Amino acid sequence: MRQTFDENTDPSFGARHVPLIREAMARQGLDALVVPHEDEHQNEYLPEANDRLAWATGFTGSAGAAVIFKDKAAIFVDGRYSLQVRDQVDTNLFEVRDLVDGGVPGYLETAASKGQQIGYDPRLHSPDALERLRRAAEKAGATLKPVSPNPLDAAWGEKRPPQPKAPVVPHPLEYAGEESASKRTRVGAGLAEKGADAAVLTAPASIAWLFNVRGGDVIRSPLPLAQAILDQDGSAQLFLDPDKVTPELPAWLGNQVALQPPEALPTALKALGGRRVLVDPAQSAAWYLEQLDAAGAQVIRAEDPCTLPRACKNPVEIEGARRAHARDGAALARFLHWLGAEAQTSLPDEVEVVTRLEGFREQTGALKDLSFDTIAGAGPNGAIVHYRPTRRLNRRTEPGSLLLVDSGAQYLDGTTDVTRTVAIGEPSREMAERFTLVLKGHLALARVRFPQGITGSALDALARAPLWSAGLDYDHGTGHGVGSYLGVHEGPQRISKAHSPVPLKPGMIVSNEPGYYKAGAYGIRIENLQFVTEPAPVPGGERPMLGFETLTLAPIDRRLIVGEMLTEQERAQMDDYHARVLAVVGPQVEAEVRAWLEEACAPL
Repeated sequence: MRQTFDENTDPSFGARHVPLIREAMARQGLDALVVPHEDEHQNEYLPEANDRLAWATGFTGSAGAAVIFKDKAAIFVDGRYSLQVRDQVDTNLFEVRDLVDGGVPGYLETAASKGQQIGYDPRLHSPDALERLRRAAEKAGATLKPVSPNPLDAAWGEKRPPQPKAPVVPHPLEYAGEESASKRTRVGAGLAEKGADAAVLTAPASIAWLFNVRGGDVIRSPLPLAQAILDQDGSAQLFLDPDKVTPELPAWLGNQVALQPPEALPTALKALGGRRVLVDPAQSAAWYLEQLDAAGAQVIRAEDPCTLPRACKNPVEIEGARRAHARDGAALARFLHWLGAEAQTSLPDEVEVVTRLEGFREQTGALKDLSFDTIAGAGPNGAIVHYRPTRRLNRRTEPGSLLLVDSGAQYLDGTTDVTRTVAIGEPSREMAERFTLVLKGHLALARVRFPQGITGSALDALARAPLWSAGLDYDHGTGHGVGSYLGVHEGPQRISKAHSPVPLKPGMIVSNEPGYYKAGAYGIRIENLQFVTEPAPVPGGERPMLGFETLTLAPIDRRLIVGEMLTEQERAQMDDYHARVLAVVGPQVEAEVRAWLEEACAPL
């Protein structure tokens, strides 16, 4: 569970491992190999055995890719990892390129040569991603070639860690809120509406949700690595390593779910020949579509049928989220009290900040894992969006600076994600003014009312408008979906500038996290989780409106709020929020922390 700060990776990985990969490539007649971050399950966070990109390069971020040619190599990361990649990867061996701007396809267009064979593992690429690579290779006159075995796996050999075998356990109804049989019947009916006889499910989060189970194969998310085939009538086959099957699991799954070993999957896919089978081309590897096409199945390319119902939390899950955030709020209060008292003079470094916060969460006695590696950016490091400290990048806090801490926890009843920006010493007027602009956008998004059918992209400008008025902005999304004791990043909903076709629906949990980042100086982000409420009448209105209820309970640093920049409505909203934090969290903490909390939550 503990955050490791990447003590076990170093830039020499590439120098040691790339030659081995090139030797394996040569044996298969390859001129290049594409190495994605994703594994066979398209996971964001990976078990060690599947983190091929880390083994090849040393880079441990949650998004990236590499291309290894005979005589050159490149690694691709987004802006979150601009510092981390140079800290972990030998940049004499790997050229660092942008994952988003051009990405791997753009690189292949110029780096590949006519007649070259570029290898890819069809189990690691979605059909959508693979099509973009294929078009790029064709422009260069090169050819994409599926490989089996993967040359990287062959190079890794016996030193590759074993596949995880964490027990798969029931997720009780007191947390799930709906029986698996009911979910399977509901999703099966949806398949019928789409004209599908069955669906192949490969996303671990969908399998965990559909069968009301949780696992431990992936850090930061309680996921079991497995696959499933769901029939229109609600019956299913679940392909799971027998070593993961706990004694209570078969009875929990019931007679309509057949447990099968993973090696039975190819035969089961072949048996779908002649049937109409739904597969999500964005979440499932190309290998599945190839197997179904070869079997003669009629493939229906559509979104994973569990994605939308999983996103719309039921009342039990919402109540669990409230409990989880109340518990997490007590840990955050103890942490912020430490930051506001001892840390103002001891000036801890980022690693100590991360370790202290995790310790306060462990004191709850309910922490199952972090929901992601904690981001703690001191001073200029806070201006690097999603910066994560390592031992080598570690920076100490300083008087007159800001500390940005983005963190979250996994509890049986809910997943949390919260960001607070705290002044260390006396903040500058500019820091406070820009913090207040971010706060105004955050408050606007928290209180908005909107009709059914509105997407997150229609609301995004509310969070940015105060910054825009000052000629400022931020380059990340404003909100992402969050699971219920599942992934901290969950679709299909989002709040961002980018178009989203998915309307916000009651029960969806989203983050509200506008920010501002001054390169080389400081970063600001204020993040709460909130869920979409049921339609309710508005006094004097003509139609019911949806809204948000805030889940996160943690004080916002009043020293950074310029009171005269807030309207009366915003001041009242801020005071109401702090009063709620004090009412819910105050009774849970010891007297010293409560006294600090009363001051931190005092009316503006």
